[in-house]
Amino acid sequence: MRWLGALLIVCCTTAYGFYQARLLKERPQHIRQLRSALQSLEAEIVYGQTPLAKASINISKQLNGPVAALFASFSLKLTERKATANEAWEAAIEETWKSLSLKEKEKEVLLQFGATIGTMDRNHQQKQLKLTQTHLERDEEEARGLQARYEKMYKTLGVLAGLLIIILMM
Repeated sequence: MRWLGALLIVCCTTAYGFYQARLLKERPQHIRQLRSALQSLEAEIVYGQTPLAKASINISKQLNGPVAALFASFSLKLTERKATANEAWEAAIEETWKSLSLKEKEKEVLLQFGATIGTMDRNHQQKQLKLTQTHLERDEEEARGLQARYEKMYKTLGVLAGLLIIILMM
């Protein structure tokens, strides 16, 4: 019975370590998807002159995962016409935030972008999109560095923490 409890403890701490490592791995991927989505949005708005709601739904169909859900939610809120573009963007972020593996600073960048979305002419909107992409590119580099540094450590610490708990309990 003691061995079963010990095994359960090691399994739980190992799973938690792998969960934290997965979050580190997903963050650069989600930022990269956001950057790609914003590039597509720029092309749709500036060159294709596509309305914001239609451009957002097109982008959501090109992607998968939580970033696609963000743009689908944004498009849905825009087509309902119950909110401005900024309000719809903020609501979409809040709705999908838990599924995104991002930090608060990425959220701030996205909210700052949302404050200007749909309120400027195409040239200014393009400049704002480029600025947001630059911020996200910097954050992606940081996230990759953190992933390279800490991903393996989280996995190892999960196992070792379980073993430490077992030793302390015996």
